Amino acid sequence: MGLTREVWRIGRAGALDRLRRQTEALADPGPGQARVAVRAVGLNFADLFACLGLYSATPAGPFVPGLEFAGVVEALGPPAAGGMPHCGLRSGDRVIGLTRFGAYATALNLDLRYLTPIPPAWSFAEAAAFPVQALTAWYGLIELGALAPGDGVLVHSAAGGVGLNALSILAGKGTRVVATVGRPAKRDFLVAHCELAPEQVIVRDRRGFGRQLDRALGALGLEGFDLVLDAVAGPFFRPAYDRLRPEGRVVLYGAADLMPRRARPNYLRLGFRYLCRPRIDPLQMIAENRSVMGFNLIWLWEQADRLPRAYDQLATLLARPPFVGRSFLFREAPTALRHLQSGESIGKVVLEV
Repeated sequence: MGLTREVWRIGRAGALDRLRRQTEALADPGPGQARVAVRAVGLNFADLFACLGLYSATPAGPFVPGLEFAGVVEALGPPAAGGMPHCGLRSGDRVIGLTRFGAYATALNLDLRYLTPIPPAWSFAEAAAFPVQALTAWYGLIELGALAPGDGVLVHSAAGGVGLNALSILAGKGTRVVATVGRPAKRDFLVAHCELAPEQVIVRDRRGFGRQLDRALGALGLEGFDLVLDAVAGPFFRPAYDRLRPEGRVVLYGAADLMPRRARPNYLRLGFRYLCRPRIDPLQMIAENRSVMGFNLIWLWEQADRLPRAYDQLATLLARPPFVGRSFLFREAPTALRHLQSGESIGKVVLEV
C-alpha cells in the first residue's frame, strides 16, 4: 500500500520564492527499488542553481530539488529482472541515497543501486552530508586530478562541504596545500579545525588574488601548483592557472562567482559576469603543458556501477564523518537555501525531518 509524503516542489525554475511545500501520495516501490523514510537531506549549490534556472541539468517543468539524503528503508519492491535480490538491504536498514533530484521529501522510492549503508557511528545528518560533496572531492582530486604525494594543491572554497572533504583527503596524501575562502571567519575555522597554518589560508581578494597566491606559495616553498580544485572561477581562475607548474591541472566543477545573492537572478549583472568568464587558448595550453578539466557530478547517476568502488575508496581516504555546520528543520527549506546562498555557511547545510 502506498503512503502520503511531504515534498518541496518548485513549479517553474527561476526564483527561490516559487518553492512550495506540498503533500502527495507515494506509490509502492517498484522492481529493484526501496522506499526510504527520509531523516535528513543534504543541500548543495546545485539545488540553488537548479531552482534559479541556472543549472544545465535542471528538469523541465515542476520538480523536487535535492541530490542526496539519509534515512531508513521501510519497504522493498520485488527484485529487478536479472538483478541481485535487494543487494543485501533489508527493511530497517539505515542508508545514504544519491538522487537525480527529488531528495527534498519525507519519503521516496529509489533504485537500490543508489543506496549504501550508513557507517554505524554516523548520524543521519552526517550521512546526508556525505555523498555529493565527498564524491566530488574524490573524483576531482583522485580520478581527474591524478593526485600524487608531494603535489602542491590549491583548494578553493575550502571551508565548504567539498573543500573540507578535499582537505581531509589531502591530509593523508603528503601534499602541500593552499586553501582559499571568502570570509575571515572561514579562515579562522580552517586554522583552528584543519591543522592549517595561517599563511596557507587566503581570504580571496578579487583585485589582489595573484599577489596573495605568490605569498602563500613562497611561504610553502613552492614554485607553483600541480593541481587546482576550483568551484569559484570568475576572476580567481586565471591567477591560479598562471601559477600552474608544467603538467599542472585545473579541475573545475563549479562557478560560485556566478551565484546570485537574491531570490531572483539579476540577469543583466549575471550576463556581464558570464561574458567576462575565463577564456583559455588551447594552443597556448600545449606550449605551457597545462590542463583544464571540467566535470558535473550529475553524470554519476548514469554510472551507478562505479559507485561501490568510489564509496570503498572514500572509506579509506576520509578519516572522519562530514562536518555539518548548520541544520534546519524540513519545513525551513527556503531559509536553509538562503543561508547557503549567502556564502556564510561552513561545512554542510542539512535539513532534518
